[in-house]
Amino acid sequence: MTTPTTPTTSMAQTTAHSPTEDAVAVFTGVLLISVGVAFYTSAGLLTGGTAGLAFLLHYATGIGFGKIFFAINLPFYWLALRKMGRAFTLKTFVAVLLLSVVTELQAHFLRFAELQPLYAAITGGLITGTGFLVLFRHRCSLGGVGILALYLQNRYGWRAGKAQMGVDCCIVLLALWTVEPVRVAWSVAGAVALNLVLAMNHRPGRYMAV
Repeated sequence: MTTPTTPTTSMAQTTAHSPTEDAVAVFTGVLLISVGVAFYTSAGLLTGGTAGLAFLLHYATGIGFGKIFFAINLPFYWLALRKMGRAFTLKTFVAVLLLSVVTELQAHFLRFAELQPLYAAITGGLITGTGFLVLFRHRCSLGGVGILALYLQNRYGWRAGKAQMGVDCCIVLLALWTVEPVRVAWSVAGAVALNLVLAMNHRPGRYMAV
């Protein structure tokens, strides 16, 4: 009688995303994030990262969020190209450009008659976090802090969500110089909601983007 052997545990074979899958994912992620941006702008809230800096400059100057967001991200492509590769950099550039265009045109398609700020912060944060999750899982980001967070996760195993949450909260708190404290508090709640989605769903060992 043959003694059954214990099967060895093997890693599941991974299949790279196709260009079509990447394109659909970038469009989906950007569209979700643009809805989150609409929640924030309608309620006069802020967020972290380069988007947070773009919001601050948008409120201070009146220049469109999309234009400022695109310009702020330009220096970060150097880091992306050196540390994350050409494909990641190209997808990130396309995502940033697409979000810049969509947010400039979005007022023609999406308007809120009334939006309670705390609801806007939490719901907008969750929607935006889901959009970032889609992008991250296809080796793409929206530049800035997202590039740094993904690099730290890939290089040192740090959770991208936790790294980005810390930076985002610091950037939102800087708004205390120009924005009333209650709006900053709501914005911090939104930043936490956004990054909890990433911390719980995008971490080493749970999902590997290829």
